[in-house]
Amino acid sequence: MRYQLNRGDEISVSCERIEASAISVIIFSESYASSRWCLDELAEILECKKEYAQIVLPVFYRVDPSDVRNQTGSFGDSFSKLEERFEQNSEKLQTWRKGLREAAGLSGFHYCSIRPESGLINEVVNHILKRLLEEVFRLQDNKNQMVGVESIVEEIESLLAVESKDVYCLGIWGIGGIGKTTIARAIFDKISSDFEGSCFLENVREESQDQEGEDVNPVMKFLNASGFYPEIGISVLVDKSLIVISNNNKITMHDWLQELGRDIVSQESIDPGNRSRLWHHEDIYKVLTYNTVQFIGGISSFNRENKCKVSYLEDPRFTEVKYLHWHGYPLKSMPSNICAEQLVFLEVPNSSIEQLWDGMKHRGKLNQIIHATCKMLIAKTPNPTLIPHLNKLVILNLRGSKSLKSLPAGIFNLEFLTTLDLSGCPKLKRLPEISSSNTSCLFLSGTAIEELPSSIELLLRLEYLDLSDCKRLKSLPSSLCKLKSLEILDLSGCSNLQRLPECLGQLSSLGTLLLEETNIERIPESIIQISVLTYLRLSYCERLQSVRKLPSLIRWLDANNCTSLQSLSGLFPSSEFIYKQRFLTRAIILNRMVILLQELLKI
Repeated sequence: MRYQLNRGDEISVSCERIEASAISVIIFSESYASSRWCLDELAEILECKKEYAQIVLPVFYRVDPSDVRNQTGSFGDSFSKLEERFEQNSEKLQTWRKGLREAAGLSGFHYCSIRPESGLINEVVNHILKRLLEEVFRLQDNKNQMVGVESIVEEIESLLAVESKDVYCLGIWGIGGIGKTTIARAIFDKISSDFEGSCFLENVREESQDQEGEDVNPVMKFLNASGFYPEIGISVLVDKSLIVISNNNKITMHDWLQELGRDIVSQESIDPGNRSRLWHHEDIYKVLTYNTVQFIGGISSFNRENKCKVSYLEDPRFTEVKYLHWHGYPLKSMPSNICAEQLVFLEVPNSSIEQLWDGMKHRGKLNQIIHATCKMLIAKTPNPTLIPHLNKLVILNLRGSKSLKSLPAGIFNLEFLTTLDLSGCPKLKRLPEISSSNTSCLFLSGTAIEELPSSIELLLRLEYLDLSDCKRLKSLPSSLCKLKSLEILDLSGCSNLQRLPECLGQLSSLGTLLLEETNIERIPESIIQISVLTYLRLSYCERLQSVRKLPSLIRWLDANNCTSLQSLSGLFPSSEFIYKQRFLTRAIILNRMVILLQELLKI
């Protein structure tokens, strides 16, 4: 942009920036034609339009397009003065005249003093945003266009009633792989530019599975404890593309495979009570209510109305249950009839349980995995004597434990503990000191954590750290940056977090950094050192003033509603700007346009 050049800079610098731009905006004012520099830039802009199909938008500021075309009126007077200086260079004059005629013939914006300048700026900015989006999505359409999509898009578009002021929500339903996302993308590309703000969230299922999918290690433990041979079986399933193990060790499966497995179980018997597994709450309710069970190996997905009664589980045929999920389990301990020696996986989220079994006598295979949100389990028995009984614990989920104030010392020392979920524990203010740990996932969202222990650097295998909505967290220890395995750091909603460690760049494996709704003012310049960073969210960081250079691999940057953000220079190579800064706040673009207009109107 012209205003970024200093006096003495070569015109070649400006030409380079013009050539690297997707859109050029020409501001024709009364004194425009008196500047040799402006006319040389005009020639370069029109050459780029011809060579690279660059978008050119003329703005006629208090001048008539016909005066620009014919060099008449006050605009022509300015050009006449320049002609006197270059009367010996007829070739140059001819180039300028030709450029003015061509530019004046382009569709653009005409401003007169009748309306405020702000109206012109808004009109120009909105048009630029629309053209940029059209250009981005046009390139994607060329790659992803499918035969027959247009007619479907038109039909769905009619259902959306875009011209209406009402809010519409439309769902596209169907089995995986039939093109739902492609159709949604095509509709979005066609109508998004008509809205002030828009965002297309693609691959949401895959992204959520990548973050929330089951860790492969406890799955292996579960299958081992159930008498299977997962090392062989899982590798075969991966080879046949029936399951996927992501880079962060999460195991997921396609919807079709899940449906196939359920169909196989359903074919075991018409009567759900004779099936080996139950997952639908209506089947579970029927089986337990009418006592039709023969043998059940797994129970999950209890309906949240808690219609099932604990007494239904007293039947001796439930002693073989290996997997039990009960949302909102109402009692303080587990039924005595459930055999802990057989139980491998227990999940009782949002329950009232205080202890698993009376006296903790039954442990058995349950020590290998406890995936339980037990509201008062540790809060009721915080003594260190509990730790030895959990020596084979892999997953400890205490999400939503409202009474939990502290953790037993040594909880991180458990050799096999990979996941510790303490989200939604509003009274938890601190973590115990860490001496060593194999924990890979630590969830602290919504806790009262005020600071992290400096010994957090000893979580050498930590891959996912969730501190979102920790409203009392003000800063992070520099020792956090020694976590070389950390891939995801979520600080979103930490409204009192004012700064990040200057050594942030030492997080060499960090691929996702979530900072929205924090109170930070700047991003440490060392962030450029995180070469694998691909996902950065800064939205609603209202005190954020500048963002310097970012790693070149970033493919998703969200800086929406960063109202204090002024400087974006040098983020990426200019040729990549259009593709990597899609979600920058309109306030930033508007501000830059204001500066541009103000500077150019001084000419």
